[in-house]
Amino acid sequence: MAISKSQQFFESLWYRKTVWWLWVFWPFHLLLKLIVWLRRSFYRIGIFKSTKLKTPVIVIGNISVGGTGKTPLAIYLIELLTSQGYKPGLISRGYGGHSEHYPLSLTQSTSASESGDEPFLIYRRTKTPVVVDPVRARGAKELEAMGCDIIICDDGLQHYALQRDIEIVVVDGNRQLGNGWLMPFGPLREPKSRLKQADHIIVNGQDMVLEPDPIQAINHHQDAIKEPITAVAAIGNPERFFKTLDGLGYQFKRQSFPDHYQFLKQDFESFSGSILMTEKDAVKCLSFADERFYFLPVSAKLSKPFLQSLMEQIKAITHES
Repeated sequence: MAISKSQQFFESLWYRKTVWWLWVFWPFHLLLKLIVWLRRSFYRIGIFKSTKLKTPVIVIGNISVGGTGKTPLAIYLIELLTSQGYKPGLISRGYGGHSEHYPLSLTQSTSASESGDEPFLIYRRTKTPVVVDPVRARGAKELEAMGCDIIICDDGLQHYALQRDIEIVVVDGNRQLGNGWLMPFGPLREPKSRLKQADHIIVNGQDMVLEPDPIQAINHHQDAIKEPITAVAAIGNPERFFKTLDGLGYQFKRQSFPDHYQFLKQDFESFSGSILMTEKDAVKCLSFADERFYFLPVSAKLSKPFLQSLMEQIKAITHES
């Protein structure tokens, strides 16, 4: 979900000691809590339609606004399931993308502006079937028709119109759940109690570690990045990217953009030296990136207890189906 400058401002308050004037939004916290409860109840008793697929569905999501590491986790799970003999596919809403036709099945000719940056990145990294559709149940059925025997629903925790067999919630290990309140009083989409209903909770930085891979050029073959460097991030938590670069010993200027920002060539005209981006941002710059542009890929590493528990659950549900 793309965030505005106003939301960026609120996020700077949500993840520190609550300032007094934020209490003005306490009634909205209560209102959202009621709406969330009613919505889930309506799905539970059948007032709102919810689709159950024949194919097992794994949902990856979070209960807070902003990035927590869902995309690297989705890539890891796809590669893991493929190595175990499964034929996984991924369904995504495709935030930031715009297509005239849905469901949109990604191909080599699909652009990030059509699909959204995260589905494009996942397809580019895994080469597994990826479908984008605002109606996730419809898109998931498309993956079934393509022969997928297990479906991963990216950022679908609150999308109750598609039933799920396994829920994985990702929590940022540094920011945690902020002040613990619902929007706009805090960063949460659902109450903290929602975590008790998930099958697995992954804390990014503890149960999952994002390890940086070698820096790569976007559209050229010069491997060594040169200073001065401007680090660019249009992700939910840009500080995670900047801290990673700090840890690698790079000296750089910071430049943040709103999450899912659609870059244009002119956005970089005033930058001197090399431009270093996240991989998610890099895929949106393929059409105009020159010799200044580089990106830092990351790979998720999961704890053994989580992997063992998850694979046992997957084997159980795939055997049942």
